[in-house]
Amino acid sequence: MSLFRTELRRLTKRRFTRYMTLLGLLVLVAIVVGVFFTNQKIGADQLARAERQADQQYQEQVRWSEQERAACEQAKAAGTATDGRYPDDCSVISPPPREEIQAEWFLPSTFDFKKTFDETLIPFAAILALVGFVVGASFVGAEWSTGGMMNLLLWRPKRLTVLLTKLAALLTGMLAVTLPAAVVWFAGFWVVASFRGSTDKMTSGTWQSFVLTGVRGVVLVLVLTTIGFALASLGRHTAMALGGVVAVMVVGQFGLGILLAMASVRWAEAWLLPTYALAWMTKTVTLQDFQSCNATYYGSCEPATLDITWQQSSLIFSVGLVVILGAALWAMRRRDIS
Repeated sequence: MSLFRTELRRLTKRRFTRYMTLLGLLVLVAIVVGVFFTNQKIGADQLARAERQADQQYQEQVRWSEQERAACEQAKAAGTATDGRYPDDCSVISPPPREEIQAEWFLPSTFDFKKTFDETLIPFAAILALVGFVVGASFVGAEWSTGGMMNLLLWRPKRLTVLLTKLAALLTGMLAVTLPAAVVWFAGFWVVASFRGSTDKMTSGTWQSFVLTGVRGVVLVLVLTTIGFALASLGRHTAMALGGVVAVMVVGQFGLGILLAMASVRWAEAWLLPTYALAWMTKTVTLQDFQSCNATYYGSCEPATLDITWQQSSLIFSVGLVVILGAALWAMRRRDIS
């Protein structure tokens, strides 16, 4: 019997795998449904309503300005102290120009596929990456804690082959879930944009950009799945992976973020892993230092910036993956199985 098929069958038969995957997919469905019902398609009725609301807002500003100007003139005539509430010249109290109150402010939320869809790929990748991490950690962690790994090695004594076959089965299973989910995700938001927004101005370049972002999301899911698997194998227990990620995110990232903020470290976000995960998905994250000043030709002061690119993120994640997976393979080969 093929070891790969056996491991793949074991993965799909585990109740925890099924329930966790189902939970992740239900969360994704809930997001799509929520976006559908919280957006509207903009038509003539919505535009007319927004114009009326903009007119009402302008009229309210006109009435407020007239009341305040009358109160100012009355206070000036009576010599009442205003404690700086009114200007010296009451005539400067006037409503804003009508054109400054834009009808777009009063339009309902609408889903523009071209402008908004790439943002939805971030929670898609994050949710499935979390599912993959937990499923991967549980898949191998349960084998160690129940003694299943020792029994398996009696049948197939090649340790690294067994561990890597388990990992291959896990990644195959995650890929079999992630790819169809990504296709449905694209289709679901296309339906949302068709009925509750706009699909205008879509070009081949835009589609290519969306697909590449989706591919990066799939890679992120597989990387975090592998890291969860490797941490649990390294510690020979699911709690090793879960405890490790809690320590890294809560103590290492949250605590480090507070420490860097208190120390006023420049580019503090550049030391935090979520910044690099976001840069991997969006291609570039621009950090700003508001305590510095870059003078412009127009006499304004702009904060200094630092770009975190997806290439830098790929380097960091690649090094982390190699180190953690390499340590798990080394421990599998060198440590006693008991």
